[in-house]
Amino acid sequence: MSITPLVTVYITNYNYEQFIETAIESVLAQTIQDFELFIIDDGSTDNSKEIIERYRSNDKISIIYQQNKGLNITNNVAMRAANGKYLMRLDADDFLEPNAIELMSQTLEQDEQLGLVFPDYYYVDANGQKTGQEKRHNFEKEVSLYDQPAHGACTMVRLSFLKALGGYNESFTCQDGYDLWIKFVMHHKVTNITQPLFSYRRHGNNLTTNEDKILKTRKQIKAAFVKDHLKTPKTVAIIPVRDTYLKDTNIPLLKINGKTLLENKIDEAIASELIEHVIVSTASDEILKSINSEYFNHSKVSIIERPKAYSAINQSLYDTIVQGLEKIEASSKRIEAVMTLSVEYPFTTTDTIEEAINTLALFKSDAVMSVRPDNQMYFQHNGHTLTPILDQDKFTKYEREALYKGAGGVVLSTIENLQNNKKMASGTISHVVVDQKTAFGIFSLFDFELLKSIGS
Repeated sequence: MSITPLVTVYITNYNYEQFIETAIESVLAQTIQDFELFIIDDGSTDNSKEIIERYRSNDKISIIYQQNKGLNITNNVAMRAANGKYLMRLDADDFLEPNAIELMSQTLEQDEQLGLVFPDYYYVDANGQKTGQEKRHNFEKEVSLYDQPAHGACTMVRLSFLKALGGYNESFTCQDGYDLWIKFVMHHKVTNITQPLFSYRRHGNNLTTNEDKILKTRKQIKAAFVKDHLKTPKTVAIIPVRDTYLKDTNIPLLKINGKTLLENKIDEAIASELIEHVIVSTASDEILKSINSEYFNHSKVSIIERPKAYSAINQSLYDTIVQGLEKIEASSKRIEAVMTLSVEYPFTTTDTIEEAINTLALFKSDAVMSVRPDNQMYFQHNGHTLTPILDQDKFTKYEREALYKGAGGVVLSTIENLQNNKKMASGTISHVVVDQKTAFGIFSLFDFELLKSIGS
């Protein structure tokens, strides 16, 4: 092994005795051998150590034992120990294709401005059998919006760039790839290789099965980066609300934990430090009379009676939004973005509102929507039979989170985009993914009864 290898690979392991040998051997079998390999065991209690020690005599391999330091601390341990020009992590339950290191390092070698490269990959089961493929758009030809991160593992980075960016944020216990992605796309060129170069094993114990933790950490990563490096747009939130009756109950006035859905929505918007002002716009006398007087007197809230024509079911929200913005302009507040919040989604909280604003700042998009991945099959009737709307085999097996549905009721737009396109969801639209609870909306009697049972 050369003193300064081209690539440093490190394998992180915690109790993966059944997989780690495959991971190690996949590195040793690479078509390019100009690498060093660190095996970092984070306090395994299974038979991992015995397997790792078999490689002690290999001069390409260094072994580090530590006690439960967690992923991002481990990443920084590897960064400081690395001698290579490029750095790549491999999780102990995954494994590389033979040409992975060669192709990724070649890509970085060809462009000194390039900071990060990542490949497509296979999904495999616990036995290593292929179950699908993660296929990304070609970053050189098809990508201009960078709100879809690379996978944290098997992404190769230029080590000098990573060190200059301060390494990994050790306050985050997961989503190291998202932290890395944000830092690199803000400061350096990134690209991808549109062929699968590793296998990601799905076996039930992966951290990525913990969706709540992942989504919460992503929000924190965005918020931390924006706070330290960017400015959020001055944003007004508009809550358009109309009478919506189910079983003789006006849904916006349904009480959960002592407050109406409308009041809860107002409270979540008020609680955000990134929201300059909250406007409630309604043509309903019943709703106007129901609103607690504290909101009429709140410095951050305006209650607007909108024309009944604006609140028709099929009416665009554009006129309602313009009316609200005129109210803000009259108060001399300078607003750069506007957000609409839907009362029909009762579990959308302040952190989702703020994530949308941070996302707009991060990716410099025209608009942001809250969404939920939806890879269900959809069909149309053509008069003869049901036909799939899209090539579902492709989308469910090969495209990364290929289908999304609007969920959570958050839509955010820059003022400039709204004025140019006369609608919120237009221009370049980035997204925030919401969890299953936030995605719950009241659109049927079943939803209504379910919500009542939750709130009772």
